Amino acid sequence: MASVENKVVLITGGARGIGAGTATELVARGANVVLVDVDQPPLDALVASLPEGRAVGVLGDVTELASMEKAAAVAIETFGRIDVVVANAGIASYGSVLGVDPATFKRVIDINITGVFHTVRATLPAVIEQRGYVLVVSSLAAFAPAPGLAAYNASKAGVEHFANALRLETAHLGVQVGCAHMSWIDTPLVQDAREDLHAFDEMIASMPGPLSRTTSVEECVQAFADGIEKRRRHIYVPGWVGAIASGRGLVTSPLGSRATLKEVPRLLPMLDAEVRKLGRSTSARNQ
Repeated sequence: MASVENKVVLITGGARGIGAGTATELVARGANVVLVDVDQPPLDALVASLPEGRAVGVLGDVTELASMEKAAAVAIETFGRIDVVVANAGIASYGSVLGVDPATFKRVIDINITGVFHTVRATLPAVIEQRGYVLVVSSLAAFAPAPGLAAYNASKAGVEHFANALRLETAHLGVQVGCAHMSWIDTPLVQDAREDLHAFDEMIASMPGPLSRTTSVEECVQAFADGIEKRRRHIYVPGWVGAIASGRGLVTSPLGSRATLKEVPRLLPMLDAEVRKLGRSTSARNQ
């Protein structure tokens, strides 16, 4: 049976949410973890909460290749290897294409796409040595876009295809590559958006069927940990996201867009007005 026992797993965005939960679960299953984040206090608190010697925290910024190279060096210095990389760090912006702050839009792309490249570029030589596994965290948004989140939609579609290309490049080297797609997960990213924007809450509620529901971090963490152990090509959270992935052409068709288009004239101006009132196009934490 596949196992992470004694494996070394490097996780970006490791201080909170899915990254922190996945790290905790993998340590419980026998792994050692290297947690990379830009936020020192929660990073230190998480490392302190895990069994001594099983986790190390690295203050690092995925937008800087040198920072990720340092994180990879710390992992090898501490544990001697890197078996698994989880490229998880990501943020979102608020506002329509005409309403979002351009600098924030660019920052989302820099963190969510270039940050994944830097993470993989810095760690891949060590992963190749172990014939290991890379998990790129994308989203349901890669193929089911939401209005007002263009930067996030574009970045998650981009990293999905990055993972597809990486898989082709590394298969002959024994490295397997997975891509995770999640619907709304009750992470700080979603919590912050709901706190900041009433229109965001309404947008989620207006979506058809399961698209309007939020999944717990705990359920997502179990799916991630299982997928990492089994080196899965795709991880879908909840499982029905896989069905939408297989029918992605329908999602953006006139028929698939009909329900969303009914709400856009009402909700998008509301969203942009709330963003203007906030004076920022992302959460206060990310700002």
